[in-house]
Amino acid sequence: MNILLVYPESPVTFWSFKHALNFIGKKANLPPLGILTVAAMLPESWNLKLIDMNVKSLKNKDISWADYVFISAMNIQKKSTREVVDRCKKLGVKTVAGGPLFAGDFEEFDDVDHLLLHEGEVCVPRFLADLEAGTPKHIYDWERYPALTETPIPRWDLANPKKYAMLSLQYSRGCPFNCEFCNVVTLFGHSPRTKTCNQIIDELEIIYNLGWRGGIFFVDDNFIGNKNKLKTEVLPTIIEWMRERNHPFTFFTEVSINIADDEELLKLMGDAGFDNIFVGIETVDEDSLAECNKMQNKNRDLIGNIAQIQNHGMQVSGGFILGFDNDKPSSFTGMVNFIQNSGIVTAMVGVLTALKGTKLFDRMEQEGRLLGGTSESNMDINFKTKMPINDLMDGYKKVVHSIYSPKNYYSRVKLFLKNYNPAERRGSQKVSASYISAFFKACFKLGVVSKGRLEYWKLIGWSLFKKPKAFVMAVKLSVFGYHFRKCMAETAINVRN
Repeated sequence: MNILLVYPESPVTFWSFKHALNFIGKKANLPPLGILTVAAMLPESWNLKLIDMNVKSLKNKDISWADYVFISAMNIQKKSTREVVDRCKKLGVKTVAGGPLFAGDFEEFDDVDHLLLHEGEVCVPRFLADLEAGTPKHIYDWERYPALTETPIPRWDLANPKKYAMLSLQYSRGCPFNCEFCNVVTLFGHSPRTKTCNQIIDELEIIYNLGWRGGIFFVDDNFIGNKNKLKTEVLPTIIEWMRERNHPFTFFTEVSINIADDEELLKLMGDAGFDNIFVGIETVDEDSLAECNKMQNKNRDLIGNIAQIQNHGMQVSGGFILGFDNDKPSSFTGMVNFIQNSGIVTAMVGVLTALKGTKLFDRMEQEGRLLGGTSESNMDINFKTKMPINDLMDGYKKVVHSIYSPKNYYSRVKLFLKNYNPAERRGSQKVSASYISAFFKACFKLGVVSKGRLEYWKLIGWSLFKKPKAFVMAVKLSVFGYHFRKCMAETAINVRN
């Protein structure tokens, strides 16, 4: 069998960091971990080829070479995925597809030959057995939540790590919380399932042996879902492994805000090498938090919690949502003030969307408020909002224009760096030539051409003389700001008719 593994193109979004990656000569932020893991489940005798369309174009000769094209995609890749499927149909090549996009929208991809709608550890072996018997089915649906001890090590030999800003691995699936707008529980369940310490170390060892020295993203939706195992087994093991190899990596992951309640966990994560975490803040309005069942965020000193995390050497990136039923005109100003006062530099602000498989989608359907179809991104309003839509759109634009204006953005970077207390490590990560080149590009684009050049030089001068250990971080976040402002100018809210 000749198998072509395709990861469709993602549009430029806040999360893509596309405009920032241009500074360091990288094609994409992260490799397609899911399809690399599926590749490891396929027979060793098959010939496999990967095309990540974010780093390489997909040619018709690639498709024609294959007996089957395997496609993995998320919601935001819907447009590119549709084009890939159509090209395969035109060339007469059969398709096999899986991932969150198909799990939620399989009816729209009924022309895919074989749909694997849930986790690969279950669906792929069933499909392979049926294929060998000559009776492959059209749809392979949910059967059980597999233990992650069944998950093989991804086929990193199929990818080119040099094309990416970070590499990735997965420790757990599932989340103990039940936010109304989130489909993680639908996809992966409430009880976090985890890999063993040996599995994590084996994956880190393989990435290390690739020669990679830099960032690794733990792709878990909530890394701290099982805090006890992290504290007693996983983090101590990672700390020891990192120490023995002279700290070759830094780590980034997603967590819930209750990490701030556990001083021991914060210290262990900092010691292990975590220097950035993403937290879903969503909103600071207590009524809206109750509305979306984000109970873990209620009745908290959120700014104090964030400062506590930053003091342990971790940058806090935050997700924010506008468009809750309880949002008021004051919500926009409140969000701007919170973001500015918290020092959350990377603030991803989107509008509420109703993803299929969420309680929000079901509620909107019951209330007759769905506008048809399903959401493709966090910029896609697919239900009737309580706030007049023009007011919501105007408020959203005011928020993003405010927080990413050069003055406010650089002010927020400085506030964060004052709170930031990075761990003392003499690691094996080196400042490469591409990063030195990126610094000079930043000085030109941000310090000469940009309208915010004065604010840029103020930050660079302050960090150089007042907090030199944070100088590299200051430059990095300045480049991120360039990306965010470009995205802000390019991105528009999509409102369904």
